Amino acid sequence: MSGLPPLTGARRTVAAALTAELVRRIAAAGPLPFEAYMDSALYHPQWGYYMNPLPKFGADGDFVTAPESGPLFGRLLAEHCRRWAAELGGADLIELGAGSGALAEQLLAALDAAGALPARYGIVEPSPALRALQKARAAAWPARWRARLCWFEAPPAEPWRAVVIANEVLDALPVARFVVGEDGRCRAEYVDWDAAAGRLRRVDGPPPPALAEALAALARSLPEPLPAGYRSEIALRLDGWFARLAAALEAGLVLLLDYGYPRAEYYHPQRAAGTLRCHLAHRAHDDPLWAPGAQDMGAHVDFSAAAAAAAAAGFTVAGFCTQADLLLGAGPAALEAALAAAPAERLRLAAQLKQLSWPGGMGETVKALALVRNWPGPVPRLPADRRVRL
Repeated sequence: MSGLPPLTGARRTVAAALTAELVRRIAAAGPLPFEAYMDSALYHPQWGYYMNPLPKFGADGDFVTAPESGPLFGRLLAEHCRRWAAELGGADLIELGAGSGALAEQLLAALDAAGALPARYGIVEPSPALRALQKARAAAWPARWRARLCWFEAPPAEPWRAVVIANEVLDALPVARFVVGEDGRCRAEYVDWDAAAGRLRRVDGPPPPALAEALAALARSLPEPLPAGYRSEIALRLDGWFARLAAALEAGLVLLLDYGYPRAEYYHPQRAAGTLRCHLAHRAHDDPLWAPGAQDMGAHVDFSAAAAAAAAAGFTVAGFCTQADLLLGAGPAALEAALAAAPAERLRLAAQLKQLSWPGGMGETVKALALVRNWPGPVPRLPADRRVRL
């Protein structure tokens, strides 16, 4: 694909192997629903992007998350975690999908400095490659941090009493894609093999029953019909995801941070190409069928749908705000402590704060959704509560 760097040997091997597997599946059963394709591209046990050993972070990786930009994100988030754990009467800290381990390191450092280390810092990480990366990073941490660490491939049967953090996790849930036809009816996006061109291609067809039902419900919730040619995504796995999370949480708070919008903005008529984006070598593009397994892909979160699925699973929606609201809402004392450094370092931290909170950038596009379950006292609120927009 023009404008993208050529695949390296390792990336080329992964993409070729996964493509061959997808072609076999298509030959046996016909075109794949896009959701099934995305699931394989990200989570195939051997070749999926999050499961294979290709680099994900740093100069040789594909993208930068907020914790990777520097320590300020974790320092400010730690203040909220400290308060919530105190209100809960003591709690474990659980991170879903810990990436490189950068956020865990920042949270543990800040909580240690505040004398508020959790009894347990649990990491739920289904990827063997990422678990290995996290454990290698943790090997250099102080022994008092390492003694609190534990890893899970999935939420355990033992219920948690915890503050749970999920930073850029929901955007990696496989989604279905659809397009509005000239007759106003929605068709589903599938992935087929174009033998003549020697590559995967998009084809549209009748939606499977679950998608048809979800699209009908979506149409009823929007103020006006979507225009012909409108193509977007819908997350069919939210209900199951939140149900599993609720089953693992005896009591506590879940904080979800991700790129996304409330439904009215997510399905705005002007957002006619959807939100799905791919990343390779720090370049964003919009071709999810190119190099499956060798590139990251994700869709923004419909936070209205996430809030509804969470409520159906037994959570109470405690707050909704922007990332800027959340970080700046840690309070003046926390901000000053987070920025405390020598002049040169303070300038770098101030630049990080601007990057993380800038309106129109991460500060506004990334949202925070707080959920509680069996909370023992008054439900905590997020700064600048915007739940009315959900």
